Amino acid sequence: GMRAVMFTLILVSQRFQSTLVVAEHNNDKLTPIMLSAITAAKKLGGDVSCLVAGTDCATVAQEVSKVLGVKTVLIAQNDAYKGSLTEELTPLILATQKQFNFTHICAGASAFGKVRVSAKLDVAPISDIIEIKSPDTFVRTIYARNALSTVKCNDNVKVFTVRGTSFEPTEVDGGSATSEEVAASASAVMSEWLEATLTKSDCPELTSAKVVVSGGRGLKNGENFKLLYDLADKINAAGKWLLWMLDMMQVGQTGKIVAPELYIAVGISGAIQHLSGMKTIVAINKDPEAPIFQVVD
Repeated sequence: GMRAVMFTLILVSQRFQSTLVVAEHNNDKLTPIMLSAITAAKKLGGDVSCLVAGTDCATVAQEVSKVLGVKTVLIAQNDAYKGSLTEELTPLILATQKQFNFTHICAGASAFGKVRVSAKLDVAPISDIIEIKSPDTFVRTIYARNALSTVKCNDNVKVFTVRGTSFEPTEVDGGSATSEEVAASASAVMSEWLEATLTKSDCPELTSAKVVVSGGRGLKNGENFKLLYDLADKINAAGKWLLWMLDMMQVGQTGKIVAPELYIAVGISGAIQHLSGMKTIVAINKDPEAPIFQVVD
């Protein structure tokens, strides 16, 4: 009867779920957040495809093909994709979507993930998700990460970005995806990538740091901050990131989401919400009433 028909429709709906993960990479290897985005995509059920666009990205495509759970690697190579410019990648993603008709498109919640695909598709973007309830229902944070919002999306195509620290990275081997070339879209010729000038540091990337040492207003001046550099050197901290303020996992003005195994907070009173995601918390503070002492290990 009607119940059997509804059950069949649900099965058909689940069977045809398909997700496109837009790969973030440097033409040599994937960025860590990509593995978390693939984990999120796998939670949706259905096939997972990865789009690898770049100038010479065969190495990256091979890396993606070995990731467990990825069925197809779509490869687009063109000089126009140098620097992953939004103006160039958006037409490619739209053309790929038109060809394969994915139900979901996702990327990591990073500067790379802020593309305008959802506007071009005329759908509502769902940004920085921390949980997937079902193929059309997602959880994200609001009000400076002080509250959780559960969002149901009724659009035909769900476009979302994934917070890397909320999904465990997927396994990097055991997969056997097929590879397929997709036609590069015509260049938009709106902008040109010239170069990236990066600040060189002996510190690892903050978002992947296993140990973070942070200083707050209690340190008062730069000379006292030098003590934190010395501490970071002693324990070989990934941190050495000296930050004035933190808000949930979004660290000060860097806007970085961090989830270290060890977090050392020096002179930080510590609003409780900024500490979620920290595995072990050590606090140094002369105020015994500081909120941070409610959660320290």
